[in-house]
Amino acid sequence: MNYSVEELMPVFEKLAEKYAGYESTSITYEKAEQLMEAILYCIREGEISGGNSVMPAQGISPQQAYETGLACVEKKTEAALNLYNSIMTEFICCENRCLYDTVVKGMPEFFKLYDIHYEPQNTILTLDYPVLADLSGYEGVDRIYEYLKCIRLEQMFLHMFPEDYAVSVLAGYNSGYRDMIENICEIILTDVLGHVMAEKPLRETGFAESDYLEIQKMLRETEPAEIRKTLTDTVVKTVRFYFEDSEELAEYLVRAAPDIAVRLKNAAENGTLHLMF
Repeated sequence: MNYSVEELMPVFEKLAEKYAGYESTSITYEKAEQLMEAILYCIREGEISGGNSVMPAQGISPQQAYETGLACVEKKTEAALNLYNSIMTEFICCENRCLYDTVVKGMPEFFKLYDIHYEPQNTILTLDYPVLADLSGYEGVDRIYEYLKCIRLEQMFLHMFPEDYAVSVLAGYNSGYRDMIENICEIILTDVLGHVMAEKPLRETGFAESDYLEIQKMLRETEPAEIRKTLTDTVVKTVRFYFEDSEELAEYLVRAAPDIAVRLKNAAENGTLHLMF
């Protein structure tokens, strides 16, 4: 940050006075800390949205920086809500309760409870359903917005296949698929890659023993780095087959390639590929 605590104090005092309803400036230490974090969050949001740092030397006062950032937070919250509403028009969860509860039940609570003015840094939700991106560096509406962008891409991927196929893959992977807390796209993507390696059309569900032996032989004879590269290339080609403008989705899905490559290699070495697909 480019402002000292002393420079931010007038902004804090104004926000604290507004929070207390102009009746008292006496607030708890915890609440004071929360309000200062809110100010810093908004100023950072202004820096991120503006593409550069808000510098005192540029003649922008801390109050102006805060108000600019607050407007950015409001705009991003609106964008996140619009994105959520667009996702919900054709949302599918493949019977997985964790995905359903997180997106369908939990997300409206965020938009209902989110406090833009006094606690914009609070993400509110635990976001139990895991996505393929690391969002640990985000908080507040930033994290929600990035999370929803991931969900949008996952919905694009899930809509590539008949839902009964996706459900059958999940059920084959784990009979308790309805209650598992795993990324379902990674599981389905693994099955798709298995079909590609076995040169087997997706409409043919299930794998024969000969398929497992063929894939096992190939994986055992291939170095992990080469497996990872092959899987990455396959993901990109598969996505391009379904979508013309597919770079964003492909970039998202290939995040799963390193983990899938390791698990496939280990399964091949231990003769447990049947547990993968």
